[in-house]
Amino acid sequence: MHSPLPILALLFNAFVWGLSWWPFRQMHDAGLHPLWATALMYCAILAGMLALRPGVLAQLRAHPGLWLLALSSGLNNVAFNWAITIGDVVRVILLFYLMPAWAVLLAWRILGERPTPQALMRLLLAFCGVLLVLWPAEGGARRLLAALTLADALALLGGFMFAVTNVTLRRLHAVPGQARMFAMFGGCMLLALLAANLGRSMGLVGAFPPPNTTWVAVAALLALLLMVGNWALQFGAARLAAGTTAVVMLSEVVFASGSSVLLDAARLTAGTLAGGALILLAALLASLPQLRTAMRSK
Repeated sequence: MHSPLPILALLFNAFVWGLSWWPFRQMHDAGLHPLWATALMYCAILAGMLALRPGVLAQLRAHPGLWLLALSSGLNNVAFNWAITIGDVVRVILLFYLMPAWAVLLAWRILGERPTPQALMRLLLAFCGVLLVLWPAEGGARRLLAALTLADALALLGGFMFAVTNVTLRRLHAVPGQARMFAMFGGCMLLALLAANLGRSMGLVGAFPPPNTTWVAVAALLALLLMVGNWALQFGAARLAAGTTAVVMLSEVVFASGSSVLLDAARLTAGTLAGGALILLAALLASLPQLRTAMRSK
């Protein structure tokens, strides 16, 4: 009998990220922009990692490819955290989950993995779903670009950079796990600091606020949950087939959608539901071949 712990670990990670929009909004309402919050939390996580694994810096210097991982994961995290704070949560999550489609194109370009007809069909499904999600209520292709919001653009950027991160992780599979994790967390901190200062100069982000009980407590708790959630992801993904992991992680959409609708942070329209179904179907189909292989090997 197989242990349910790996699946429960993945569900915990999906739960943390699916509900992360709420603490980010609480901190934002208390005066702390999500970019400052991201930089602060990952600074604390990095300090904890350095205290436990001081040799990780030497591993970082030994593998220059980790800088690309730091850049992609940093942009992914910055874009996602900002988007779920200011945008419609369901819409943001669905646009972010275009990631499997981007991964097909990136694997073709970077890894030389030519897409199969099935992969091209999934691409078509996913991009049709995005069009339905983004299609303006007034209709018309000309109004499509005008209807895009900053949150929409950030969600699309986040999903694309998440796909870059996944492809880069595949290229760096021989690098020690703790070095990859440190690079990813370091990229999140550095890119958040850079984006916050750039946004401040453009008038999009306020200055770092003086500490108050609300955002300090929420930031500390979320940082702890993110660290435990990342450990849970590493634990679960290392013990399950990639296809199984991908299917279980789709539960993040359920957690985010359900919580945001209940707390009035999202609006479900027919276009969002139809487009979301196509995007999730494409993601599910992408994981099925690996899932079947894992089941046959048992």
